[in-house]
Amino acid sequence: MKRHLILLSVAVALVFGLLAVPALAQDRPDLLIWADRTRTPPLTELAAAFGEEFGVTVEVQEIAMGDIRANLSVVGPTGEGPDIIVAAHDWIGELVINGAVTPIDLGDAAEMFTPGSLSLFTYNGEIYGMPYAAENVAFFRNSELVPDAPATWDDVRAITEELVDGGAADYGYIIQTADFYHFHPILSAFGGYIFGTAGGGAYDPTDVGVDSEGAVAAATWLEGMAVDGFIPPAIDYDVMHTLFERGDAAMIVTGPWALPRIRESGVPYAISNIPAGPAGPGMPLIGGQGFMLSAYSENQLLAESFLLDYVATDEAMQALYDADPRPPAFIPTLEKLNDPDLAAFQAAGEVGIPQPSIPEMSSVWGSAQTAMQLVIQGDQPAADAFADAAEQIRTLIAGGEVETVRMTPAGDPPPADGPQSVSIPGTVNSAIGCGGDWDPACEDAQLAYVANSDVWMGTFLLPAGDYEYKVALDGAWTENYGGMADRDGPNVALSVAEEGAVMFVYDHKSHWVADSVNHVIASVPGNYQAAIGCAADWSPDCLRSWLQDPDGDGVYTLSVTLPAGDYEGKVAYNLSWDENYGADGARDGANLTFSVPAEGVVTFSFDPASHVLTIAVGG
Repeated sequence: MKRHLILLSVAVALVFGLLAVPALAQDRPDLLIWADRTRTPPLTELAAAFGEEFGVTVEVQEIAMGDIRANLSVVGPTGEGPDIIVAAHDWIGELVINGAVTPIDLGDAAEMFTPGSLSLFTYNGEIYGMPYAAENVAFFRNSELVPDAPATWDDVRAITEELVDGGAADYGYIIQTADFYHFHPILSAFGGYIFGTAGGGAYDPTDVGVDSEGAVAAATWLEGMAVDGFIPPAIDYDVMHTLFERGDAAMIVTGPWALPRIRESGVPYAISNIPAGPAGPGMPLIGGQGFMLSAYSENQLLAESFLLDYVATDEAMQALYDADPRPPAFIPTLEKLNDPDLAAFQAAGEVGIPQPSIPEMSSVWGSAQTAMQLVIQGDQPAADAFADAAEQIRTLIAGGEVETVRMTPAGDPPPADGPQSVSIPGTVNSAIGCGGDWDPACEDAQLAYVANSDVWMGTFLLPAGDYEYKVALDGAWTENYGGMADRDGPNVALSVAEEGAVMFVYDHKSHWVADSVNHVIASVPGNYQAAIGCAADWSPDCLRSWLQDPDGDGVYTLSVTLPAGDYEGKVAYNLSWDENYGADGARDGANLTFSVPAEGVVTFSFDPASHVLTIAVGG
């Protein structure tokens, strides 16, 4: 009998020996797994088979990937947390330092995984996860528009100019506005880097390279593309892929996770290596996903046995691959795949470098992505934006605080018939860099006017605490709003449970101010948005379709006047497609359809509790 099968017998015996524990613990399954919605279905089938064979209760709980890491250290110590988590390799440093995960002994099974994937999950000489996928991005091109793979980023620029100037496509190469992960291949091609390396090749967090000469050169290339109109000023993952899949954009950088939708779209495509730059090949970051054991688990032997006996099999790994086709880390599954696209990704990854898993990496993403956004949207020169980002990263690594973090553009010129400035004076002010509180003229408390949305916005990093604020116009208290969109109304109370980014949005038409803690920041993107003044349809970041709740009854509404026609729409949260709701309140559900027989008012009503959107035509 295999060692882990023996341990399994012991673990099951231990589980059954816990029948005298308090009632609260009895309600908890013997084995609890946290996974995102992509991995939940195949793991649920495995869990059911495992539980039936060994007479234990196993539950797979769907948790958003971005919430798994944050919640583990919070819920784990209570005894209600998971035994196993689906995790990204770059979480290891932070989780190990927090004491949240424990090493896993793969034993003989280690030989079944690619050496590269095991190295991703190794920290201080110990393996902290069982990998199941190792991945990197590559260069996609529309093979009809761009028959030959560009060798350099200068070639990418030249091809873009030719396609756009000739009218063959709206865009050549495009990139997400704030995605440093996908920008890294360009950064490296120009000689930039995130962290330098110390002895033995380990990353050195004291050597931050985001403002290095090569990094600034890469940012300057990006700036030139944006200034000349070749890169859209506000684009997320979904919009980038939609433009590529419709043939409106010819070149993107993305990963194997995008293959299902690209294949389904029918767009002709080819995958190649990342173009080179003055410093050499563009180097993608190599990342991995796998399973980690919670240090808080009381059933670690049972959890380890589930992984080694039920997940470390070709059948299980194939099921995980079928659910989300990423290059398998499990050698038997990898070897039997005959997929030229995956082979192209592997070729592109041969020059890749491991994405840093040191804890200091968590200080990089926000500042670097904000720098990208500022450059693309023309709000700050490339050299200044990346210098500021590097300084913020060094400050955060040193344990200092970055006074103000803005995640919205600096702003567009406001309409002449409205306020020329809008601020959020209150006790939040000193926390975001003002010299004192309740100062409507404080520069750091100003919101930005966004013409595409016709609202004023600002996103700031706030420490945990209880605050109050209002909205003041034109740097004075002469005209101010609080309460339920009331002029001279009461202060708005804001309680921030833990440090994080808080978005503030003010609509001068309704005088409503909302923050992302007290309210849902939700819009209704659809194929009607251009008709109400948005730059494009299906834009979750256009808040002309913002759902508002100024009366505080918990129902968010939007009324617009539309011409006759057939339309579709759904609800999106926080200006992106990451969380969206469609028919019957289903997450990622189908679009809701509606018809307008003659020009008239359409009213959208949304209940955040049920996530149900209702549409009344003529109401």
